[in-house]
Amino acid sequence: MVRFACAALLFLFAIRPAAAEDPDALWKIISQQCVPNEREYGEPKPCAKVDLTGEYVVLKDRVGATQFLVLPTDRITGIEDPAILAPKAPNFWEDAWQARSYVDERAHRTMPRDTISLAVNSVSGRTQDQLHIHVDCVRPDVKNALHDHADAIGATWSKFPWQLAGHDYMAMRIDAPDLMHSNPFDMLADDLPGAKSDMGHYTLVVVGQANGFMLLAGHATGLTDHGSGEELQDHTCALAR
Repeated sequence: MVRFACAALLFLFAIRPAAAEDPDALWKIISQQCVPNEREYGEPKPCAKVDLTGEYVVLKDRVGATQFLVLPTDRITGIEDPAILAPKAPNFWEDAWQARSYVDERAHRTMPRDTISLAVNSVSGRTQDQLHIHVDCVRPDVKNALHDHADAIGATWSKFPWQLAGHDYMAMRIDAPDLMHSNPFDMLADDLPGAKSDMGHYTLVVVGQANGFMLLAGHATGLTDHGSGEELQDHTCALAR
């Protein structure tokens, strides 16, 4: 147990500096610590959860009190990796949505659906080359904008009528209580013209709504927009207060 505690402590204090130096830092934590520890000892640390059947882990991010990451146990670099669109590929978005319970635990309350967001950054908007979905609270101003313009968004992609965090996003509505039958990667690649051949430059964000979800897609355009949908999240989780 001491070894597990030390590993977790090392991660908490080292992951962000390491991230800038080593784009494989997250992959090393998963493949060299979390998965072996789960297999050998039934202990997922430093991850919060290792689901070998579902092929994903849940890991506490060092930034923020409530932010968690959901990552595949296989080597998948990011949104540009063809593996995410392969037949029978795991739907990590549903796993990420269920992982909001860890946010609730850290927030010391059950957060309403419309306060929770999931985000994957583009190639240029990330520091790590292992697919990871950020699970955390949404920014209050983004929550308000989605509420104010909800009627303008339908079941197909259209431009969101208001800039979010200073950037343009495409949006569509998902009318379902969960993401079991809605994989945002597929919805981007299959339904947004031109996206499938340019996946690496896209960022995806899912925000819970009262009766479903709002799906947002941003596109990296250069120096002013790196395609980092994580910008729509609030790692201080002001909505919990």
